[in-house]
Amino acid sequence: MPLLFKTGNNHHLLSSTAMAMCSSFCPQLPSHFRARPFSSLPSRQPFSLSFKAFSAQASIAPLKGNGSPTRVGFLGMGIMGSPMAQNLIKAGCDVTVWNRTKSKCDPLISLGAQYKPSPEEVAGACDVTFAMLADPESAVEVACGKHGAVTGLGPGKGYVDVSTVDGETSKLINGHVKATGASFLEAPVSGSKKPAEDGQLIFLTAGDKSLYETVALYLDIMGKSRFYLGDVGNGAAMKLVVNMIMGSMMATFSEGLLLSEKVGLDPNVLVEVVSQGAISAPMYSLKGPSMIKSAYPTAFPLKHQQKDLRLALGLAESVSQPTPIAAAANELYKVAKSHGLSDSDFSAVMEALKAKLQS
Repeated sequence: MPLLFKTGNNHHLLSSTAMAMCSSFCPQLPSHFRARPFSSLPSRQPFSLSFKAFSAQASIAPLKGNGSPTRVGFLGMGIMGSPMAQNLIKAGCDVTVWNRTKSKCDPLISLGAQYKPSPEEVAGACDVTFAMLADPESAVEVACGKHGAVTGLGPGKGYVDVSTVDGETSKLINGHVKATGASFLEAPVSGSKKPAEDGQLIFLTAGDKSLYETVALYLDIMGKSRFYLGDVGNGAAMKLVVNMIMGSMMATFSEGLLLSEKVGLDPNVLVEVVSQGAISAPMYSLKGPSMIKSAYPTAFPLKHQQKDLRLALGLAESVSQPTPIAAAANELYKVAKSHGLSDSDFSAVMEALKAKLQS
């Protein structure tokens, strides 16, 4: 049966010959961890790969050595976790889910997911467990707290934390996971709600290389590319640097929109000019039109952006790196939070500038 190969927004049918070649990219996975065929290539860090193969009639979920499907757990059905888990289910994976509020699991259950009432039970029932939690405190609690995932882990199992946390938190969870004989991978994502829905996330991974190779197919279902960055902590650091840049960009963009309007320019034209120049970024074209209308549909909550800036500033301080621009942006997001905008999209930081104007 021909496979449908996806590259960006284009789809191509693969011949039987090409399918044979494709099999080296999508091998059946045994219950223990082994390297993919790429492991024979010279190692380069960081390493990224984007490859997706889809079949309309057959599951692409990997199998264990005994021929049974690899069981995948997913903890956290929030704005990111839910669409990520949905993509795994739609790809034919055997998925078991958990969330503090069970009702958030109901859409996944209707798609075929199983449900367990605790992270411990999910990890105990699954070969690999993913976790997407809101902050470091939640990540530690779900992994290491009472009835946490660690209690259900053991040799041969894997735990993949895709939450955005600081390096120390990631190392703490890693230590608890490793103590059970299980493997650990941190894999925070670059991307928000829409990329999560479309399977277009970027994974920034670090930790157990064999686990990275084992879960690569799952990462490719949920994302468009993945990077392996070495030791635990590097993935967290990379994500915080990326989000520090993004938060600062959004704050400056907000200033530009308001300034253009203040001096009599059309901010819509500013968005168009920016989109065609050297500083073009998808974020500006996507967010700009709604920001001009003072509308901030949530794709990435402002409270999470401020949390990431806070963690990034802590990272910078730990290595004595000055970050005055990020520090100023962080204060602006704090003002926005104080005006009740925590759950709005992070582009609502523009309202903090309006508030300063009125004070």
